Amino acid sequence: LVWLLVLSLAWLGPALGDEDKDEEVIEEEEKEKKEDEVLSDEIKEEDNVLVLHEHNFARALSEHQLLLVEFYAPWCGHCQRLAPAFAQAATELRNESSPARLGKVDATAQTALATEFGITSYPTLKLFRDGNRTHPLAYTGRMDSQGIVRWMQRRAGPSATLLQDTDTSAAFINSKDLVVIGFFKDLRGEAAQAFFEVAAEMVDMTFGVAEAAELFQAYGLSADTVCLFKKFDERQTNFPVDPERGLDTAELSRLLRVHSLQLVMEFTNETSNQIFSAKIPHHMLLFLNKSSSEQLSLRDGFRAAAGGFRGEVRRPHGRDIEGGFGTPQPQCPLFPAQVLFVVVDVTGHGADVLPFFGMTAADAPTLRLVRMENNRKYQMEQDNFSESAIRTFIQAVLDGKVKPHLLSAEPPEDWDTRPVKVLVGKTFEQVAFDETKNVFVKFYAPWCPHCQAMAAAWEELAERYKDREDIVIAEMDSTANELENITIHGYPTLHYFPAGPGRKMVEFKSTRDVETFSKFLENGGTLPEEPP
Repeated sequence: LVWLLVLSLAWLGPALGDEDKDEEVIEEEEKEKKEDEVLSDEIKEEDNVLVLHEHNFARALSEHQLLLVEFYAPWCGHCQRLAPAFAQAATELRNESSPARLGKVDATAQTALATEFGITSYPTLKLFRDGNRTHPLAYTGRMDSQGIVRWMQRRAGPSATLLQDTDTSAAFINSKDLVVIGFFKDLRGEAAQAFFEVAAEMVDMTFGVAEAAELFQAYGLSADTVCLFKKFDERQTNFPVDPERGLDTAELSRLLRVHSLQLVMEFTNETSNQIFSAKIPHHMLLFLNKSSSEQLSLRDGFRAAAGGFRGEVRRPHGRDIEGGFGTPQPQCPLFPAQVLFVVVDVTGHGADVLPFFGMTAADAPTLRLVRMENNRKYQMEQDNFSESAIRTFIQAVLDGKVKPHLLSAEPPEDWDTRPVKVLVGKTFEQVAFDETKNVFVKFYAPWCPHCQAMAAAWEELAERYKDREDIVIAEMDSTANELENITIHGYPTLHYFPAGPGRKMVEFKSTRDVETFSKFLENGGTLPEEPP
């Protein structure tokens, strides 16, 4: 038996050794194969998306006239959510034989490319045209498949349809609820080229262009003008091109966004993007229950008040034709729209925004005005839904005569007994502005994953300093509490209020861990300089 065991080991030993050796050889061959693939300029595809790296990037640019490249990180949640839409857009563009293609670069692995193109966040999308890698264009469209496809189509083909006579222009205007036509005496001039830039960017609108004299005459125009044609509200709105300043692309884009909206919008899933992308500085909201006919009738006064705050464009006198205007007057002033009027159904899509206002469906009908730059909310002392009352209230807010309505939760009974002090709007000033204390406050949202991730570190920090009379660690739920002089733009936001008179608030912007927090506190609200 001993000899059999010895002989077995003698036979098996080399065999096992050879197996290990074979595995090592296979692993080495696979590694070499992968390195060869990376070093090669061959372009592989995944779901019709070109897989790019530093060795095939130049080839991809030379072979594709329009190439939209996503720089991503494999661990990035936003990138993971974008991947299916990006692949779907790539497939649609390829199926229609478009010259536009989509590619992707793992920026965490291809660091040379990431550095070359200044990639600092994920995902970042850049468009490369005609092989030019020195001036890629930043992607500005929606992050969904249709948004990507439309954005690329506008850059692959003409951004505006050439209209040559009254029949084609009439058919073009009637083809959509809203179209934009640029009337230019010279389509090669600077104003027309600026118009084409706007048309390429605003992919959710349909653009046409005309230079025929008969079309200028048909629509009552004598100089270069951009016209917005709608099947609702005003039939035609004119934006004459200033002969001295030319056509400002940013100004035209903003005006088209504003005037493409209905005079009174209803807040729905379909319109929410339009409402916020128009960037109108104030929103006047009528909250109502659409199932109540009595509440629905309040829309009449609301709509009547809206016209005065629509914002004006340079309007010539009179109308020569239905929906058209006469000769433009360049001296007429141009006023931006100040207030967007929105109806919110508290039993429909609007139910989701009620907590933002500290409201419930039972509070309807009611009115609120929101200043969008800082989310300040204004409320009538007593709701009055007449046209004149609404106009008077809005004007008073615009003139700075009305104080904002600030949300505040009730303070918990044990708010100051735990290591982390719980602040609300009503108690904030008495704690944060106490000149005898150094107060470090976390402003958070309960649903924010970043806030949740740092919660344990904040508790540990408070535990560490709970016996220090001069240091207070606190937190405030900014979704339920608002402050007049402090606006929170993101979560979590950390502010330090040092002790002493004339104190200035300091925002903490560094690594969110206990040791960094502690260094910040011990150093009086700044982080010590690290040695080189």
